Amino acid sequence: MLLEGPLKLLPYATKAEFNASGKDDDPLCLPNTRVDVLDRIRKWADGDDGRHLFWLSGWAGTGKSTIARTIAREYCDQGCLGASFFFSRDEEDLRHAGKFVTTIAIQLARLSILRDPIHKAISENDGIVNKTLRDQWEALVLEPLSRLEAGADTSQVVIVIVIDALDECDRENGIQRVLQLLSHTPVTRAVRFRVLVTSRPEIPIRIGFSHVADSEHLDFVLHDISQSVVDLDISLFLEHELGQVRQSRALGLDWPGEQTIHNMVRKSSGLFIWAATACRFIREGGRFAARRLSTILQGDTSTTAPEGQLDQIYLAVLKNSIRPGYTDQEKDEMYRMLRKVLGSIVILSSPLPSKSLAQLLHTPQEDVDQALEDLHAIVDISKHQGCVIRLHHPSFRDFILDKNRCGDAHFWVDEKEAHKTLADHCILLMSNTLKQDICGLQAPGTLAAEVDSSRVEHCIRPEIQYACLYWVQHLQRSGIQLFDDGQIYQFLREHLLHWLEILSLIGRTSEGVLRINSLETYIQVSPALISGLGNSD
Repeated sequence: MLLEGPLKLLPYATKAEFNASGKDDDPLCLPNTRVDVLDRIRKWADGDDGRHLFWLSGWAGTGKSTIARTIAREYCDQGCLGASFFFSRDEEDLRHAGKFVTTIAIQLARLSILRDPIHKAISENDGIVNKTLRDQWEALVLEPLSRLEAGADTSQVVIVIVIDALDECDRENGIQRVLQLLSHTPVTRAVRFRVLVTSRPEIPIRIGFSHVADSEHLDFVLHDISQSVVDLDISLFLEHELGQVRQSRALGLDWPGEQTIHNMVRKSSGLFIWAATACRFIREGGRFAARRLSTILQGDTSTTAPEGQLDQIYLAVLKNSIRPGYTDQEKDEMYRMLRKVLGSIVILSSPLPSKSLAQLLHTPQEDVDQALEDLHAIVDISKHQGCVIRLHHPSFRDFILDKNRCGDAHFWVDEKEAHKTLADHCILLMSNTLKQDICGLQAPGTLAAEVDSSRVEHCIRPEIQYACLYWVQHLQRSGIQLFDDGQIYQFLREHLLHWLEILSLIGRTSEGVLRINSLETYIQVSPALISGLGNSD
């Protein structure tokens, strides 16, 4: 998104919008599915209900994000979507609320009635980006909205904001602050302001909504919908998706059959993510699609809980990636590679392309690609070079990091050990790569802003940028005890200035300062270390 005028001063989370670049394959609700919940949201948004907040909650995999995208798309097409912010643990800017307000304000400024008021608000509030989220919200959102007057151009205007996966905001105080902001909206005759929030019904969010007056918010619980209604929607979804498999593989006209669809609906236990994962698993089987369908149907029938059924299909996908013809030694090697690659993917602070991930892990790219070859049902791997690897759904992260849920030690990932592995690889990569004047400028006085971005991207590859940005986080989350005369000391002694130079070139110098401060609280630093770093060159 190209920012112009005063908007250039505001930080912007580029991946926050429902239709941001790279989200082309994110699904919408199929016709004639989720009819009840979609109609309720539409009636609330378009009607005179005084409650400006609509909280759509549901367990993982019940289809909240698909519903949110569908509503966002509809109101975008109508010209009534003010903004959307889809939280995600996969993206640095989307896992916390730091850029939430400014990103919402930038999107609202696209509306003709709010462009001038928001531009004026930025100009009148110098340094607003350094203020609290509440001050930002009042100056950049509430004040511009309050300036609107009812008239021929603004009367009955509907502005809808869609906030998805608030539970993916990884700081409880961030969740609380977002809800506090959203609970404060101006009452104006000019605009009907509506905010749709989706999330899992987790404790921090339930507590947050408990502090919002009942007169201000409406709740809808997805997993309380009649089971027959949900089953019908999942049945329609399965018929559509497997119908495409039938056509592409020239299977019989009666495949997979009414009874098979019925059995799959029963196994889904009301989770759309189960159905979606099953269909991807079957589709990716190619000529073995029918065999994969049988594998799914033959799974353990003793588990009835939705989470248990979802875990079973994740485990089935993982086990299928281990070919029967492998020797025991080859199987052990595959297990190690899967844990290493998947463990890294699920804890990355920002997603990376396959090539960059391989470089970061000091592993041949073909090994990474082969490890993921049969996992397209759970990992989104684009065929386009340079596209990042993402999980189809965050529930897989919960599954593989939970020893009890995963249930198979071959695949379970020890989260702390995975963070330690990534921290070690980050430090090794930086130690082998960082050097003075890494971009070859040969002009010490050059400002970072004057360096061409293409040169920075060429000289500082994505995996190097990642290592420089996140090695401290992985180190801290590994939980290991550090000493001031070990690997970290040696790295900082040799490369502190080189590291800060890279952060400056990629516009993240302030984060380097924060990382050093956090390291000081994490390591018992001796005076010798401080003195040594002060003499670094």
